[in-house]
Amino acid sequence: MRQLIAAMFALGVAASHAQAQPPFPDFDNYVTEAMALWKVPGLAVSVVEDDSIVFARGYGVRKVGSTEPVDERTIFAIGSSSKAFTAASIGMLVDDKQVNWDDAASGRLPGFELYDDYASQEITLRDLLSHRSGLSRGDLLWYASDLSRQEIVRRARFLEPSWSFRSRFGYQNLMYLAAGEVVAHATGMSWDDFIRTRIFEPLGMRDSNTSVKALEGLANVATPHSEIDGEVTPIAYRDIDNIAPAGSINSNVVDMAQWVRLHLNEGEYEGNRLLSSAVVKEMQKPTTIVPLEGIGARINTAANFQTYGLGWFLQDHRGRKLVHHGGNIDGMSAMVAMLPSEKVGVVILTNMNGTSLRDALMFRIMDAYLGVDDKDWSTDLHAALAPLRAEQEAEEKRMEEKRIRGTRPTHELQAFAGRYVDSDSLYGEATVQVEDGKLRIARGPAFAGELEHWHYNTFRATWPEAVLGRTFVTFSHDHEGKIDQMNIQGLGDFSRRPDVVESTDLVAMDEQTLRRFVGRYSADQPPLDLSVEWMDGRLRAVLPGQPAYPIASVTETSFRVTGVPVDVTLGFELDGDVVTSVVLTQGGRSFTLQKRN
Repeated sequence: MRQLIAAMFALGVAASHAQAQPPFPDFDNYVTEAMALWKVPGLAVSVVEDDSIVFARGYGVRKVGSTEPVDERTIFAIGSSSKAFTAASIGMLVDDKQVNWDDAASGRLPGFELYDDYASQEITLRDLLSHRSGLSRGDLLWYASDLSRQEIVRRARFLEPSWSFRSRFGYQNLMYLAAGEVVAHATGMSWDDFIRTRIFEPLGMRDSNTSVKALEGLANVATPHSEIDGEVTPIAYRDIDNIAPAGSINSNVVDMAQWVRLHLNEGEYEGNRLLSSAVVKEMQKPTTIVPLEGIGARINTAANFQTYGLGWFLQDHRGRKLVHHGGNIDGMSAMVAMLPSEKVGVVILTNMNGTSLRDALMFRIMDAYLGVDDKDWSTDLHAALAPLRAEQEAEEKRMEEKRIRGTRPTHELQAFAGRYVDSDSLYGEATVQVEDGKLRIARGPAFAGELEHWHYNTFRATWPEAVLGRTFVTFSHDHEGKIDQMNIQGLGDFSRRPDVVESTDLVAMDEQTLRRFVGRYSADQPPLDLSVEWMDGRLRAVLPGQPAYPIASVTETSFRVTGVPVDVTLGFELDGDVVTSVVLTQGGRSFTLQKRN
Protein backbone atom coordinates (compact mmCIF):
# COMPACT_ATOMS: atom_id res chain seq x y z
CA MET A 1 0.00 0.00 0.00
CA ARG A 2 2.75 2.45 0.94
CA GLN A 3 4.65 1.79 -2.31
CA LEU A 4 1.49 2.48 -4.31
CA ILE A 5 0.90 5.74 -2.45
CA ALA A 6 4.54 6.76 -2.90
CA ALA A 7 4.25 6.13 -6.64
CA MET A 8 1.21 8.43 -6.79
CA PHE A 9 3.13 11.11 -4.87
CA ALA A 10 5.94 10.99 -7.41
CA LEU A 11 3.41 11.53 -10.21
CA GLY A 12 2.16 14.62 -8.44
CA VAL A 13 5.65 16.14 -8.19
CA ALA A 14 6.41 15.46 -11.86
CA ALA A 15 3.20 17.09 -13.03
CA SER A 16 3.43 20.20 -10.86
CA HIS A 17 4.36 23.56 -12.40
CA ALA A 18 5.99 25.43 -9.55
CA GLN A 19 8.61 27.84 -8.27
CA ALA A 20 11.74 25.82 -7.62
CA GLN A 21 13.63 27.01 -4.57
CA PRO A 22 12.92 24.19 -2.12
CA PRO A 23 13.40 24.99 1.57
CA PHE A 24 16.21 22.43 1.86
CA PRO A 25 17.98 19.86 -0.31
CA ASP A 26 16.05 16.67 -1.04
CA PHE A 27 12.85 18.39 0.05
CA ASP A 28 10.70 16.51 -2.47
CA ASN A 29 11.83 13.12 -1.15
CA TYR A 30 11.28 14.24 2.43
CA VAL A 31 7.72 15.30 1.65
CA THR A 32 6.77 12.16 -0.28
CA GLU A 33 8.21 9.86 2.39
CA ALA A 34 6.39 11.82 5.09
CA MET A 35 3.12 11.62 3.17
CA ALA A 36 3.47 7.86 2.89
CA LEU A 37 4.14 7.62 6.64
CA TRP A 38 1.11 9.75 7.51
CA LYS A 39 -1.12 8.24 4.76
CA VAL A 40 -1.79 11.61 3.13
CA PRO A 41 -2.94 11.32 -0.51
CA GLY A 42 -2.28 14.89 -1.63
CA LEU A 43 -0.50 17.98 -0.36
CA ALA A 44 0.60 21.39 -1.58
CA VAL A 45 3.22 23.74 -0.11
CA SER A 46 4.16 27.36 -0.70
CA VAL A 47 6.91 29.40 0.93
CA VAL A 48 7.17 33.19 1.08
CA GLU A 49 10.49 34.90 1.77
CA ASP A 50 11.14 38.65 1.66
CA ASP A 51 7.77 39.36 0.00
CA SER A 52 8.30 36.80 -2.79
CA ILE A 53 6.87 33.36 -3.38
CA VAL A 54 10.07 31.36 -3.55
CA PHE A 55 8.46 27.91 -3.62
CA ALA A 56 5.05 26.53 -4.56
CA ARG A 57 4.50 22.91 -5.44
CA GLY A 58 1.98 20.07 -5.27
CA TYR A 59 2.53 16.45 -4.30
CA GLY A 60 0.44 13.32 -4.61
CA VAL A 61 -3.04 13.05 -6.03
CA ARG A 62 -6.30 14.90 -5.62
CA LYS A 63 -8.18 11.67 -5.01
CA VAL A 64 -7.11 8.14 -4.13
CA GLY A 65 -7.72 5.88 -7.10
CA SER A 66 -7.20 8.75 -9.55
CA THR A 67 -4.02 9.87 -11.32
CA GLU A 68 -4.94 13.58 -11.32
CA PRO A 69 -2.02 15.28 -9.55
CA VAL A 70 -2.07 17.99 -6.92
CA ASP A 71 -0.33 21.16 -8.08
CA GLU A 72 0.16 24.61 -6.62
CA ARG A 73 -3.26 25.71 -7.93
CA THR A 74 -5.25 22.79 -6.49
CA ILE A 75 -8.00 24.01 -4.20
CA PHE A 76 -8.35 22.65 -0.66
CA ALA A 77 -10.55 23.60 2.30
CA ILE A 78 -8.45 25.58 4.79
CA GLY A 79 -10.79 25.11 7.77
CA SER A 80 -10.00 27.25 10.80
CA SER A 81 -7.13 28.97 9.05
CA SER A 82 -10.10 31.10 7.92
CA LYS A 83 -10.33 32.63 11.41
CA ALA A 84 -7.55 35.13 10.73
CA PHE A 85 -9.61 36.46 7.81
CA THR A 86 -12.52 37.16 10.15
CA ALA A 87 -10.22 38.83 12.68
CA ALA A 88 -8.74 40.93 9.87
CA SER A 89 -12.28 41.87 8.77
CA ILE A 90 -13.00 43.26 12.23
CA GLY A 91 -9.60 44.97 12.03
CA MET A 92 -10.62 46.66 8.79
CA LEU A 93 -13.73 47.98 10.50
CA VAL A 94 -11.47 49.27 13.30
CA ASP A 95 -9.35 51.03 10.68
CA ASP A 96 -12.55 52.44 9.16
CA LYS A 97 -13.58 53.68 12.63
CA GLN A 98 -16.82 51.72 12.43
CA VAL A 99 -16.02 49.63 15.50
CA ASN A 100 -13.41 49.30 18.24
CA TRP A 101 -11.78 46.08 19.43
CA ASP A 102 -13.23 46.56 22.90
CA ASP A 103 -16.78 47.43 21.88
CA ALA A 104 -19.43 45.28 23.56
CA ALA A 105 -20.48 42.56 21.13
CA SER A 106 -24.14 43.02 22.08
CA GLY A 107 -23.90 46.67 21.01
CA ARG A 108 -22.60 45.68 17.60
CA LEU A 109 -24.88 42.68 17.09
CA PRO A 110 -28.44 43.34 18.29
CA GLY A 111 -29.99 40.38 20.06
CA PHE A 112 -26.66 38.68 20.82
CA GLU A 113 -26.79 37.00 24.23
CA LEU A 114 -24.88 34.41 26.22
CA TYR A 115 -26.11 32.13 29.00
CA ASP A 116 -24.42 34.25 31.66
CA ASP A 117 -25.83 37.77 32.01
CA TYR A 118 -22.51 39.31 33.00
CA ALA A 119 -20.71 37.77 30.02
CA SER A 120 -23.55 38.92 27.73
CA GLN A 121 -23.02 42.50 28.82
CA GLU A 122 -19.23 42.48 28.99
CA ILE A 123 -18.03 40.28 26.10
CA THR A 124 -16.24 42.41 23.52
CA LEU A 125 -15.20 41.95 19.89
CA ARG A 126 -11.70 41.19 21.18
CA ASP A 127 -13.16 38.44 23.38
CA LEU A 128 -15.04 36.92 20.44
CA LEU A 129 -11.76 36.61 18.55
CA SER A 130 -9.51 35.34 21.35
CA HIS A 131 -11.30 32.24 22.71
CA ARG A 132 -11.92 33.48 26.24
CA SER A 133 -15.72 33.54 26.35
CA GLY A 134 -15.89 30.87 29.05
CA LEU A 135 -17.70 28.52 26.67
CA SER A 136 -16.70 25.07 25.53
CA ARG A 137 -17.16 24.34 21.86
CA GLY A 138 -20.79 23.34 21.33
CA ASP A 139 -19.86 22.39 17.76
CA LEU A 140 -22.72 19.97 17.25
CA LEU A 141 -24.98 23.00 17.15
CA TRP A 142 -23.68 23.81 13.66
CA TYR A 143 -21.81 20.72 12.47
CA ALA A 144 -23.84 18.74 9.91
CA SER A 145 -26.88 20.80 10.86
CA ASP A 146 -29.32 22.78 8.74
CA LEU A 147 -29.54 25.73 11.14
CA SER A 148 -28.90 29.18 9.71
CA ARG A 149 -26.10 31.47 10.92
CA GLN A 150 -28.64 33.67 12.66
CA GLU A 151 -30.31 30.76 14.46
CA ILE A 152 -26.95 29.37 15.60
CA VAL A 153 -25.96 32.74 17.06
CA ARG A 154 -29.36 32.95 18.76
CA ARG A 155 -29.01 29.49 20.30
CA ALA A 156 -25.56 30.29 21.65
CA ARG A 157 -27.40 31.82 24.62
CA PHE A 158 -28.36 28.29 25.70
CA LEU A 159 -24.76 27.00 25.87
CA GLU A 160 -23.82 26.93 29.52
CA PRO A 161 -20.33 28.21 30.39
CA SER A 162 -17.65 25.65 31.13
CA TRP A 163 -15.38 28.15 32.87
CA SER A 164 -15.74 31.66 34.18
CA PHE A 165 -15.62 34.48 31.65
CA ARG A 166 -12.06 35.40 30.52
CA SER A 167 -10.54 32.90 32.97
CA ARG A 168 -8.99 30.53 30.43
CA PHE A 169 -8.58 29.55 26.79
CA GLY A 170 -11.52 27.64 25.29
CA TYR A 171 -11.46 27.20 21.52
CA GLN A 172 -14.75 28.51 20.16
CA ASN A 173 -16.23 28.48 16.65
CA LEU A 174 -19.57 30.01 17.66
CA MET A 175 -17.94 33.26 18.78
CA TYR A 176 -16.17 33.58 15.42
CA LEU A 177 -19.53 33.19 13.74
CA ALA A 178 -20.81 36.01 15.94
CA ALA A 179 -17.82 38.13 14.87
CA GLY A 180 -18.66 37.45 11.23
CA GLU A 181 -22.24 38.54 11.88
CA VAL A 182 -20.88 41.76 13.41
CA VAL A 183 -19.13 42.40 10.08
CA ALA A 184 -22.38 41.76 8.22
CA HIS A 185 -24.41 44.01 10.51
CA ALA A 186 -21.87 46.86 10.36
CA THR A 187 -21.43 46.83 6.59
CA GLY A 188 -24.78 45.70 5.26
CA MET A 189 -23.11 42.96 3.23
CA SER A 190 -22.61 39.31 4.06
CA TRP A 191 -19.35 38.14 5.62
CA ASP A 192 -18.72 36.26 2.37
CA ASP A 193 -19.06 39.39 0.22
CA PHE A 194 -16.88 41.37 2.60
CA ILE A 195 -14.11 38.75 2.40
CA ARG A 196 -14.36 38.67 -1.37
CA THR A 197 -14.35 42.43 -1.96
CA ARG A 198 -12.02 43.59 0.82
CA ILE A 199 -9.50 40.73 0.88
CA PHE A 200 -9.67 38.23 -2.00
CA GLU A 201 -9.95 40.76 -4.82
CA PRO A 202 -7.29 43.24 -3.60
CA LEU A 203 -4.86 40.33 -3.00
CA GLY A 204 -5.56 38.73 -6.38
CA MET A 205 -6.83 35.55 -4.68
CA ARG A 206 -8.84 34.69 -7.79
CA ASP A 207 -9.26 30.98 -7.03
CA SER A 208 -10.46 31.42 -3.44
CA ASN A 209 -14.05 31.30 -2.18
CA THR A 210 -16.06 30.93 1.01
CA SER A 211 -18.43 28.05 0.26
CA VAL A 212 -18.30 24.46 -0.97
CA LYS A 213 -21.11 25.46 -3.31
CA ALA A 214 -18.58 27.54 -5.24
CA LEU A 215 -16.50 24.41 -5.95
CA GLU A 216 -19.11 22.95 -8.28
CA GLY A 217 -17.82 22.88 -11.82
CA LEU A 218 -14.21 23.69 -10.90
CA ALA A 219 -11.66 21.28 -12.32
CA ASN A 220 -8.64 21.49 -10.02
CA VAL A 221 -10.14 20.62 -6.63
CA ALA A 222 -8.78 18.15 -4.08
CA THR A 223 -11.12 15.50 -2.66
CA PRO A 224 -11.32 15.10 1.15
CA HIS A 225 -10.15 11.79 2.65
CA SER A 226 -10.37 9.99 5.96
CA GLU A 227 -8.97 6.71 7.23
CA ILE A 228 -11.95 4.39 7.65
CA ASP A 229 -11.40 0.83 8.85
CA GLY A 230 -7.70 1.18 8.08
CA GLU A 231 -8.14 2.43 4.50
CA VAL A 232 -7.67 5.95 3.20
CA THR A 233 -11.11 6.67 1.74
CA PRO A 234 -12.56 9.62 -0.21
CA ILE A 235 -15.38 11.36 1.65
CA ALA A 236 -17.80 14.17 0.80
CA TYR A 237 -17.08 17.85 1.32
CA ARG A 238 -18.78 19.18 4.43
CA ASP A 239 -21.00 22.21 3.82
CA ILE A 240 -20.21 24.57 6.70
CA ASP A 241 -21.72 27.75 5.29
CA ASN A 242 -23.64 28.18 8.56
CA ILE A 243 -20.38 28.62 10.52
CA ALA A 244 -18.45 30.21 7.62
CA PRO A 245 -16.55 32.96 9.51
CA ALA A 246 -14.96 30.24 11.65
CA GLY A 247 -13.71 28.06 8.82
CA SER A 248 -15.35 27.86 5.38
CA ILE A 249 -12.67 29.29 3.05
CA ASN A 250 -11.38 27.18 0.15
CA SER A 251 -8.11 28.18 -1.48
CA ASN A 252 -4.77 27.06 -2.92
CA VAL A 253 -1.19 27.65 -1.79
CA VAL A 254 -0.50 30.38 -4.35
CA ASP A 255 -3.52 32.43 -3.29
CA MET A 256 -2.78 31.84 0.38
CA ALA A 257 0.80 33.00 -0.16
CA GLN A 258 -0.61 36.43 -1.02
CA TRP A 259 -2.39 36.44 2.35
CA VAL A 260 0.92 35.61 4.04
CA ARG A 261 2.68 38.42 2.14
CA LEU A 262 0.08 40.87 3.44
CA HIS A 263 0.80 39.94 7.05
CA LEU A 264 4.58 39.78 6.70
CA ASN A 265 4.38 43.31 5.23
CA GLU A 266 2.28 44.46 8.21
CA GLY A 267 -0.86 45.09 6.19
CA GLU A 268 0.57 46.34 2.90
CA TYR A 269 0.38 44.45 -0.39
CA GLU A 270 2.20 45.59 -3.51
CA GLY A 271 2.01 49.24 -2.50
CA ASN A 272 -1.62 49.10 -1.33
CA ARG A 273 -2.49 49.19 2.36
CA LEU A 274 -5.35 46.85 3.28
CA LEU A 275 -4.72 46.83 7.03
CA SER A 276 -2.96 49.31 9.26
CA SER A 277 0.23 48.08 10.87
CA ALA A 278 -1.48 48.71 14.21
CA VAL A 279 -4.21 46.18 13.36
CA VAL A 280 -1.68 43.55 12.24
CA LYS A 281 0.30 44.04 15.45
CA GLU A 282 -2.92 43.76 17.49
CA MET A 283 -3.76 40.48 15.77
CA GLN A 284 -0.30 39.14 16.57
CA LYS A 285 -0.25 40.32 20.19
CA PRO A 286 -0.79 37.71 22.93
CA THR A 287 -4.30 37.93 24.40
CA THR A 288 -5.11 34.53 25.90
CA ILE A 289 -2.68 32.02 27.41
CA VAL A 290 -2.94 28.57 25.80
CA PRO A 291 -1.85 25.77 28.15
CA LEU A 292 0.74 23.51 26.53
CA GLU A 293 -0.79 20.21 27.52
CA GLY A 294 -2.24 17.07 25.98
CA ILE A 295 -1.79 16.71 22.25
CA GLY A 296 -0.58 20.32 22.04
CA ALA A 297 2.40 19.50 24.23
CA ARG A 298 3.21 16.44 22.10
CA ILE A 299 3.18 18.52 18.90
CA ASN A 300 4.85 21.73 20.06
CA THR A 301 7.94 20.19 21.65
CA ALA A 302 10.19 23.14 20.77
CA ALA A 303 7.86 25.70 22.42
CA ASN A 304 8.12 27.03 25.95
CA PHE A 305 4.81 28.84 25.81
CA GLN A 306 1.83 29.38 23.53
CA THR A 307 -0.78 32.13 23.42
CA TYR A 308 -3.62 33.22 21.16
CA GLY A 309 -3.92 36.67 19.62
CA LEU A 310 -6.77 37.61 17.29
CA GLY A 311 -7.08 34.86 14.70
CA TRP A 312 -3.53 33.54 15.26
CA PHE A 313 -1.73 31.19 17.64
CA LEU A 314 1.54 32.69 18.90
CA GLN A 315 4.48 30.81 20.38
CA ASP A 316 8.24 30.72 20.55
CA HIS A 317 10.26 28.59 18.13
CA ARG A 318 14.06 28.50 18.28
CA GLY A 319 14.04 31.91 19.95
CA ARG A 320 11.69 33.55 17.42
CA LYS A 321 8.01 34.38 17.48
CA LEU A 322 6.02 31.87 15.41
CA VAL A 323 2.60 33.04 14.20
CA HIS A 324 0.36 30.27 12.88
CA HIS A 325 -3.11 28.80 12.59
CA GLY A 326 -4.14 25.34 11.50
CA GLY A 327 -7.42 24.20 10.06
CA ASN A 328 -9.34 20.93 10.12
CA ILE A 329 -12.65 20.12 8.51
CA ASP A 330 -13.89 16.76 7.22
CA GLY A 331 -11.10 15.24 5.14
CA MET A 332 -8.88 18.34 5.00
CA SER A 333 -6.07 19.73 7.17
CA ALA A 334 -4.23 23.02 6.66
CA MET A 335 -1.50 25.18 8.17
CA VAL A 336 -0.56 28.83 7.67
CA ALA A 337 2.53 29.99 9.55
CA MET A 338 5.00 32.88 9.70
CA LEU A 339 8.28 33.87 11.34
CA PRO A 340 7.82 37.67 11.12
CA SER A 341 11.37 38.43 12.24
CA GLU A 342 12.75 36.35 9.35
CA LYS A 343 10.15 37.54 6.78
CA VAL A 344 9.33 33.87 6.12
CA GLY A 345 5.91 32.29 5.76
CA VAL A 346 4.60 28.83 4.90
CA VAL A 347 1.27 27.44 3.66
CA ILE A 348 0.56 23.70 3.78
CA LEU A 349 -2.73 22.26 2.50
CA THR A 350 -3.64 18.56 2.61
CA ASN A 351 -6.61 16.39 1.68
CA MET A 352 -6.41 14.13 4.73
CA ASN A 353 -8.58 14.27 7.84
CA GLY A 354 -6.92 15.59 11.00
CA THR A 355 -3.33 14.93 9.99
CA SER A 356 -0.49 16.46 11.99
CA LEU A 357 1.84 16.16 9.01
CA ARG A 358 1.01 19.82 8.44
CA ASP A 359 2.63 20.66 11.81
CA ALA A 360 5.65 18.48 11.13
CA LEU A 361 6.31 20.10 7.75
CA MET A 362 5.81 23.58 9.19
CA PHE A 363 8.45 23.00 11.86
CA ARG A 364 10.84 21.28 9.44
CA ILE A 365 10.63 24.12 6.91
CA MET A 366 11.01 26.83 9.56
CA ASP A 367 14.03 25.01 10.98
CA ALA A 368 15.60 24.96 7.53
CA TYR A 369 15.26 28.73 7.18
CA LEU A 370 16.77 29.16 10.64
CA GLY A 371 19.71 26.89 9.75
CA VAL A 372 18.64 24.11 12.14
CA ASP A 373 18.73 20.63 10.59
CA ASP A 374 18.97 18.31 13.58
CA LYS A 375 15.35 17.19 13.91
CA ASP A 376 13.24 14.96 11.66
CA TRP A 377 9.88 16.40 12.68
CA SER A 378 7.82 14.00 10.60
CA THR A 379 9.25 10.81 12.08
CA ASP A 380 9.50 12.18 15.61
CA LEU A 381 6.00 13.63 15.67
CA HIS A 382 4.46 10.50 14.17
CA ALA A 383 6.10 8.45 16.93
CA ALA A 384 5.02 10.93 19.63
CA LEU A 385 1.38 10.66 18.57
CA ALA A 386 1.39 6.87 18.21
CA PRO A 387 0.33 6.30 21.86
CA LEU A 388 -2.75 8.47 21.29
CA ARG A 389 -3.75 6.42 18.26
CA ALA A 390 -3.22 3.23 20.24
CA GLU A 391 -5.28 4.63 23.12
CA GLN A 392 -8.22 5.34 20.81
CA GLU A 393 -8.13 1.79 19.50
CA ALA A 394 -7.89 0.42 23.03
CA GLU A 395 -10.91 2.49 24.12
CA GLU A 396 -13.02 0.93 21.38
CA LYS A 397 -12.01 -2.53 22.58
CA ARG A 398 -12.84 -1.58 26.19
CA MET A 399 -16.33 -0.52 25.16
CA GLU A 400 -16.89 -3.90 23.56
CA GLU A 401 -15.63 -5.66 26.67
CA LYS A 402 -17.99 -3.64 28.91
CA ARG A 403 -21.02 -4.49 26.81
CA ILE A 404 -23.44 -6.65 28.76
CA ARG A 405 -24.60 -9.43 26.49
CA GLY A 406 -27.98 -11.12 26.59
CA THR A 407 -30.01 -8.13 27.83
CA ARG A 408 -33.19 -6.74 26.28
CA PRO A 409 -34.88 -3.31 26.24
CA THR A 410 -37.38 -2.80 29.05
CA HIS A 411 -40.16 -1.87 26.59
CA GLU A 412 -41.37 -2.77 23.15
CA LEU A 413 -39.65 -0.71 20.48
CA GLN A 414 -42.72 1.40 19.74
CA ALA A 415 -42.60 2.73 23.31
CA PHE A 416 -39.30 4.50 22.52
CA ALA A 417 -40.66 6.26 19.42
CA GLY A 418 -41.48 9.95 19.63
CA ARG A 419 -40.21 13.52 19.60
CA TYR A 420 -37.46 14.48 22.03
CA VAL A 421 -36.36 18.06 22.72
CA ASP A 422 -33.02 19.11 24.16
CA SER A 423 -33.56 20.13 27.76
CA ASP A 424 -31.63 23.40 27.37
CA SER A 425 -32.91 24.29 23.86
CA LEU A 426 -29.40 24.26 22.38
CA TYR A 427 -29.60 21.32 20.00
CA GLY A 428 -33.31 21.35 19.26
CA GLU A 429 -35.32 18.26 18.44
CA ALA A 430 -34.53 14.63 17.68
CA THR A 431 -37.05 12.04 16.55
CA VAL A 432 -37.14 8.30 17.09
CA GLN A 433 -39.37 5.99 15.09
CA VAL A 434 -39.78 2.31 14.25
CA GLU A 435 -39.06 1.23 10.68
CA ASP A 436 -39.00 -2.40 9.54
CA GLY A 437 -38.88 -3.62 13.11
CA LYS A 438 -35.90 -1.45 14.06
CA LEU A 439 -35.48 1.89 15.81
CA ARG A 440 -34.18 4.84 13.82
CA ILE A 441 -33.09 8.24 15.13
CA ALA A 442 -32.85 11.54 13.28
CA ARG A 443 -31.41 14.89 14.34
CA GLY A 444 -30.85 17.11 11.35
CA PRO A 445 -30.04 15.94 7.82
CA ALA A 446 -26.77 14.11 8.55
CA PHE A 447 -27.42 12.48 11.91
CA ALA A 448 -30.08 10.02 10.84
CA GLY A 449 -29.44 6.32 11.26
CA GLU A 450 -30.36 2.98 12.74
CA LEU A 451 -30.26 2.34 16.48
CA GLU A 452 -28.62 -1.01 17.22
CA HIS A 453 -29.47 -2.47 20.64
CA TRP A 454 -26.35 -2.39 22.80
CA HIS A 455 -27.53 -3.43 26.26
CA TYR A 456 -30.56 -2.71 28.47
CA ASN A 457 -32.02 0.61 27.23
CA THR A 458 -28.82 1.75 25.53
CA PHE A 459 -28.57 1.69 21.76
CA ARG A 460 -25.77 2.60 19.37
CA ALA A 461 -26.55 4.89 16.44
CA THR A 462 -24.73 4.20 13.18
CA TRP A 463 -24.70 7.28 10.98
CA PRO A 464 -24.85 7.07 7.18
CA GLU A 465 -21.49 8.84 6.80
CA ALA A 466 -18.70 6.70 8.24
CA VAL A 467 -16.68 9.82 9.13
CA LEU A 468 -19.36 10.74 11.70
CA GLY A 469 -18.64 7.57 13.65
CA ARG A 470 -21.13 6.01 16.06
CA THR A 471 -23.01 7.42 19.02
CA PHE A 472 -24.56 5.86 22.12
CA VAL A 473 -28.20 6.71 22.89
CA THR A 474 -29.70 5.78 26.27
CA PHE A 475 -33.38 5.96 27.24
CA SER A 476 -34.91 6.24 30.70
CA HIS A 477 -38.46 6.13 32.08
CA ASP A 478 -40.51 8.02 34.65
CA HIS A 479 -42.11 6.68 37.84
CA GLU A 480 -45.03 5.33 35.80
CA GLY A 481 -42.71 3.34 33.61
CA LYS A 482 -43.16 5.55 30.50
CA ILE A 483 -40.10 6.35 28.40
CA ASP A 484 -39.62 10.08 28.94
CA GLN A 485 -35.90 10.87 28.52
CA MET A 486 -33.18 10.20 25.97
CA ASN A 487 -29.48 10.90 26.42
CA ILE A 488 -27.42 11.33 23.25
CA GLN A 489 -23.71 10.87 23.83
CA GLY A 490 -21.90 14.18 23.41
CA LEU A 491 -25.11 16.24 23.38
CA GLY A 492 -26.90 15.59 26.65
CA ASP A 493 -30.48 14.93 27.75
CA PHE A 494 -33.57 15.22 25.57
CA SER A 495 -37.08 15.23 27.05
CA ARG A 496 -39.92 13.48 25.31
CA ARG A 497 -42.71 15.67 24.00
CA PRO A 498 -46.23 14.66 22.97
CA ASP A 499 -46.82 14.53 19.25
CA VAL A 500 -48.49 17.66 17.93
CA VAL A 501 -49.96 18.72 14.63
CA GLU A 502 -48.34 21.81 13.11
CA SER A 503 -50.92 24.45 12.19
CA THR A 504 -50.77 26.60 9.08
CA ASP A 505 -51.41 30.30 8.47
CA LEU A 506 -55.10 31.10 8.16
CA VAL A 507 -54.50 34.71 7.14
CA ALA A 508 -51.94 35.63 4.50
CA MET A 509 -49.74 38.64 5.35
CA ASP A 510 -46.65 40.00 3.65
CA GLU A 511 -43.25 40.18 5.34
CA GLN A 512 -43.46 43.90 6.07
CA THR A 513 -46.76 43.44 7.89
CA LEU A 514 -45.49 40.45 9.87
CA ARG A 515 -42.29 42.23 10.90
CA ARG A 516 -44.40 44.72 12.90
CA PHE A 517 -44.73 42.06 15.59
CA VAL A 518 -40.96 41.50 15.95
CA GLY A 519 -39.61 42.63 19.31
CA ARG A 520 -39.17 41.88 22.99
CA TYR A 521 -42.12 41.69 25.34
CA SER A 522 -42.08 41.38 29.12
CA ALA A 523 -44.22 41.56 32.25
CA ASP A 524 -43.09 42.31 35.80
CA GLN A 525 -45.78 40.32 37.62
CA PRO A 526 -45.51 37.47 37.09
CA PRO A 527 -42.03 37.90 35.59
CA LEU A 528 -42.32 36.81 31.96
CA ASP A 529 -40.18 37.41 28.89
CA LEU A 530 -41.03 36.72 25.27
CA SER A 531 -39.14 37.48 22.09
CA VAL A 532 -40.76 37.47 18.67
CA GLU A 533 -38.13 37.10 15.96
CA TRP A 534 -38.05 36.86 12.18
CA MET A 535 -36.06 33.76 11.26
CA ASP A 536 -35.87 31.67 8.13
CA GLY A 537 -38.70 33.56 6.48
CA ARG A 538 -41.31 33.45 9.25
CA LEU A 539 -42.18 34.69 12.73
CA ARG A 540 -41.04 32.64 15.69
CA ALA A 541 -41.75 32.97 19.41
CA VAL A 542 -38.89 32.47 21.86
CA LEU A 543 -39.55 31.89 25.55
CA PRO A 544 -36.61 31.59 27.99
CA GLY A 545 -35.27 28.05 28.04
CA GLN A 546 -37.38 27.00 25.04
CA PRO A 547 -36.64 26.48 21.34
CA ALA A 548 -37.80 29.04 18.78
CA TYR A 549 -41.34 27.94 17.89
CA PRO A 550 -42.98 29.05 14.62
CA ILE A 551 -46.20 30.99 15.05
CA ALA A 552 -49.08 30.75 12.58
CA SER A 553 -51.67 33.46 11.95
CA VAL A 554 -55.27 32.94 13.07
CA THR A 555 -56.39 36.53 12.47
CA GLU A 556 -54.49 39.65 11.45
CA THR A 557 -53.35 40.19 15.06
CA SER A 558 -53.57 36.76 16.72
CA PHE A 559 -51.32 33.74 16.29
CA ARG A 560 -51.06 30.14 17.45
CA VAL A 561 -47.68 28.90 18.66
CA THR A 562 -47.01 25.67 16.73
CA GLY A 563 -44.93 22.67 17.73
CA VAL A 564 -45.79 22.82 21.44
CA PRO A 565 -47.71 20.14 23.37
CA VAL A 566 -50.19 22.64 24.85
CA ASP A 567 -52.40 25.30 23.31
CA VAL A 568 -50.53 28.65 23.34
CA THR A 569 -51.84 31.74 21.56
CA LEU A 570 -50.51 35.25 21.14
CA GLY A 571 -52.88 38.20 20.69
CA PHE A 572 -51.14 41.44 19.76
CA GLU A 573 -52.54 44.84 20.69
CA LEU A 574 -51.87 47.85 18.46
CA ASP A 575 -52.09 51.61 18.70
CA GLY A 576 -52.77 52.42 15.08
CA ASP A 577 -50.11 50.50 13.19
CA VAL A 578 -47.74 50.29 16.17
CA VAL A 579 -47.67 47.09 18.25
CA THR A 580 -47.74 47.95 21.97
CA SER A 581 -48.25 44.63 23.79
CA VAL A 582 -49.16 40.98 23.48
CA VAL A 583 -51.56 38.78 25.45
CA LEU A 584 -50.09 35.30 25.95
CA THR A 585 -52.73 32.67 26.68
CA GLN A 586 -51.84 29.18 27.87
CA GLY A 587 -53.95 26.59 29.64
CA GLY A 588 -56.82 29.03 30.15
CA ARG A 589 -54.62 31.70 31.78
CA SER A 590 -53.73 34.98 30.07
CA PHE A 591 -50.81 37.34 30.68
CA THR A 592 -50.19 40.77 29.16
CA LEU A 593 -46.61 41.57 28.18
CA GLN A 594 -45.56 45.06 27.13
CA LYS A 595 -43.38 45.60 24.08
CA ARG A 596 -39.94 46.86 25.09
CA ASN A 597 -38.36 47.51 21.68
